[in-house]
Amino acid sequence: MDQREHIPVLLGESMQALGIIADGIYVDGTFGRGGHARAILERLGSDGRLLACDRDPDAVAEGRRLAEADPRLRIFQAPFSHLPELARAEGLAGRINGLLLDLGVSSPQLDRAERGFSFSADGPLDMRMDPQSGESAAQWLARASEGDIARVLQDFGEERFARRIARAICETRQAQPIATTGALARLCERAVPTREPGKHPATRTFQALRIQVNGELDQLHDLLGRVCELLAVGGRLVVISFHSLEDRIVKRFIRDESRGRPLPKGLPVRDAQILRRLRPVVGPVRASAAEVDANPRARSAVLRAAERLGGAGS
Repeated sequence: MDQREHIPVLLGESMQALGIIADGIYVDGTFGRGGHARAILERLGSDGRLLACDRDPDAVAEGRRLAEADPRLRIFQAPFSHLPELARAEGLAGRINGLLLDLGVSSPQLDRAERGFSFSADGPLDMRMDPQSGESAAQWLARASEGDIARVLQDFGEERFARRIARAICETRQAQPIATTGALARLCERAVPTREPGKHPATRTFQALRIQVNGELDQLHDLLGRVCELLAVGGRLVVISFHSLEDRIVKRFIRDESRGRPLPKGLPVRDAQILRRLRPVVGPVRASAAEVDANPRARSAVLRAAERLGGAGS
């Protein structure tokens, strides 16, 4: 297997941001191939615990192999938005010392043409994190309206030519379904009149469809809305994002929770009584030039971290 598949992004920075204590309880909400999880386990003592989850059955299979060798790890097949329920079932809600999210698609998913995430090799246009659940990208494109396709490409891919691409998709599917990554990539090449330097014309379209098919931004919103009920006082939330939409959501969440919820003007409320649940501790942190050289996927990574506050006003 290609060794590139095993390079976790911002590994040292994420471990430092988690501030791991030997007997702590930690969560890896995006297990992938376990690079970050293994680093956490290396820093935990015999009484430490790690709860992990992933939607991808291949990732979960890798996690189960690791869990067989290390009983401190518990791995579940589930989206990270289900972590509050998993934590409660394990008796860990409000006790977690650190929660890590490494968002986006993993290298093994990109490298396997049959998963349909990449336009680099032709394969079925799938893009589901869990291939056994939900609707594939091909199925969604076959039924979505031109307006919905354009909206998704614009909102999730920030694609300037969203309407042109959506029109081309709808015209093409009248003759035959768009069933493969190669067919969609070639369509984007024809529909996009100008190229961004260093980017394939299909890059933003593939990103947008992947986010749509997997509900990625909804998953992130759902977890962030409940993350404070998971963390112990002093517990850390660490998020690695790979595009501006994710990072903007995380940045605004940490900002809002560190400022406190706005109250009507004129209320006799002291500053110490304002509900502040988090304080930012790290970020934005980007990969070094050396890491990007070794792992090009790290180029767009941004890490942010916040700490759960306790006591009055939290």
